[in-house]
Amino acid sequence: MNKESVDVLIIGAGPSGSIAASYLNNNNINVKVLEKSIFPRFVIGESLIPRCMDHFEEAGLLDCLKSMNFEKKSGARFIRDHQICNFDFRKKFTDGWSWTWQVPRADFDNALAQEMIKNGVDVEFGSEVTDVVFNDDSSTTTVKDKEGNIKYIEAKFIIDSSGFGRVLPRILGLEKPSEIPKNSSIFTHVDDINRPEGEEGTIITFDIVKQKVWLWVIPFSNGKTSIGYVGPTEFIESYGDNTTEALQKMMQLSKHYNHRFEGVDYLFEPKKIKNIAKSVTKLHGKGFALTGNSAEFLDPVFSSGVSFATESAILAAKLVIKELNNETVDWDKDYAGYIKSGVNVFATYVKEWYTGNLQTLFFHEPENPEVKEKICAVLAGYVWDQENPFVKKHDRVVKSMAHLIDMEKERQSN
Repeated sequence: MNKESVDVLIIGAGPSGSIAASYLNNNNINVKVLEKSIFPRFVIGESLIPRCMDHFEEAGLLDCLKSMNFEKKSGARFIRDHQICNFDFRKKFTDGWSWTWQVPRADFDNALAQEMIKNGVDVEFGSEVTDVVFNDDSSTTTVKDKEGNIKYIEAKFIIDSSGFGRVLPRILGLEKPSEIPKNSSIFTHVDDINRPEGEEGTIITFDIVKQKVWLWVIPFSNGKTSIGYVGPTEFIESYGDNTTEALQKMMQLSKHYNHRFEGVDYLFEPKKIKNIAKSVTKLHGKGFALTGNSAEFLDPVFSSGVSFATESAILAAKLVIKELNNETVDWDKDYAGYIKSGVNVFATYVKEWYTGNLQTLFFHEPENPEVKEKICAVLAGYVWDQENPFVKKHDRVVKSMAHLIDMEKERQSN
């Protein structure tokens, strides 16, 4: 029997797996990473938010990313008809990073993976996890490598960072329906041959064509741009199965971007992801923790995916080290409770985006700089700052303020 043993097995070599593996490796933990794909490989989730920069720095991965010269992201723009709302990450309530990147994920993820390999992490590409059995104090994972050979890996702990592969949720039956509305997306990349000069050509933009339908435009430093629509699943499906024709027709809905991308060839046949949001019954169990998209994925509208992936990864790694050192770890409180508190804040903003309440705040004129700074801190990923009332009272503050604005508009119209 082909068998090996490690302290920690990590499933997935994306940002979440790279952060966890690098942090553990830096703390002299014997770690192995299994990745089903061969890098570089395409994956969606190309817009980061500032909070994740803390995690790259703490895991020792920031310098390798800086050397890649990715497109710098200092904020985000939201457009609705002729209304524009700009967020500047320098002007936020919570202290923290004021910028991050817009990245082609194939290059970004590969840079992280190659750096952790250079630092001595054992990464095995093209290897698929087919089964996991948990014992009293360890687990045995069945792995099929790229040649089709079967082997077994014994580990004291497993961190599942498999993203949309969601390995342990599938094997252990942990999937559950998300409370986020059922949205789908369709997207591709283009050579941005009509890109305007300056910030207009490089700023990430969310163009709202209907209350629940929006277009993302994410320019990269290599001259390519990611474009994609998100909307109710029935809306996306109504454009038919030919994804190229569907996206071409949808692009005509954008008054701001139709001309820029009209007639531009798609670099790959547009892809669809149906019912984007995912959830699980629990984030951890005896001998394992779920991180990133293998646990929860909300919606791409505020680019929270990678940040939650890296936040959960570095926290899981820290708690695993404690457990391996025979320290008592309260995974419910210190991991699930913490992560869920941040996810719940972001989930409120996603839900209120689609109800229209958050859009009411975004586009209200004249804008309130103090309110905007507090919302900007949330959009930057600082969703654990209880000093921010838009974090602490997230479940009612957006709805209440939108209601007051609507009442004032109604009063003025009478």
